[in-house]
Amino acid sequence: MEITLSTPGMPRRRVIGAYLEEARSECLRYMRAPGFMLPIMLFPAMFYLLFGVLMAKSNGADAARYLLASYGVFGVMSPGLFGFGVSLALERDGGLLTFKRALPMPPGAYLLGKMLMAMAAAGVVILLLLAMAFSLGHVTLSLAQAAALLLTGVLGVLPFCALGMFVGTLIKGQGAPGMLQLIYLPMSFMSGLWFPLPMLPKFLQQIAPVWPAYHLDRLALASVGMNDEPLAGHLMVLLGVTAGFTLLAARRLRRHG
Repeated sequence: MEITLSTPGMPRRRVIGAYLEEARSECLRYMRAPGFMLPIMLFPAMFYLLFGVLMAKSNGADAARYLLASYGVFGVMSPGLFGFGVSLALERDGGLLTFKRALPMPPGAYLLGKMLMAMAAAGVVILLLLAMAFSLGHVTLSLAQAAALLLTGVLGVLPFCALGMFVGTLIKGQGAPGMLQLIYLPMSFMSGLWFPLPMLPKFLQQIAPVWPAYHLDRLALASVGMNDEPLAGHLMVLLGVTAGFTLLAARRLRRHG
């Protein structure tokens, strides 16, 4: 499947309509499968409630704010990796991509619909954590900081969409959940999302910049006022990860479907 933004001979209005219709159908499909989406959104909330609210109360407001950003990143990784990777692998096995290719629609609409769904799910995750932080954790954030964290989460899901898409082109549907768990959980731990990096062994601190989750965490911490280092390098890494894995996945989809 080739990722393009237009189809020769199709009017621009119909192209845009096709993208919107595909995005709508993806949203409806996942809303009708709560057994898939609810764990993706509630699992980070459970972690934040346990570690970011209950256990952070004795460590002060800064700890709760720090963990809000970190568990926010942990939460937005999931819709990208699993919402993209698992569903793509299953749909490749079921022949849906072959069917989609035969439809009179822009080839990129299918993937764009999944991406928009992942962004929407990431936004819900951040809003849920913000609600818990304000009501249970008594975290103090300005409106601008809350909006910055939400924007970071919605856009920050994209590198993990690209990574999930690439894994989905490599693995059969039944093996995709296990493989993605082997990526998701170790990356979260080694990026300092569960515990601040200074609490981890020194060699894990040194290799943390290898993981895209680490760079998104630095941006999330900056959005809530917990990180004042330059952010351009972190942005460039995330853009590179997104572009690189998207190109690799697109090449495999063209060759193998």
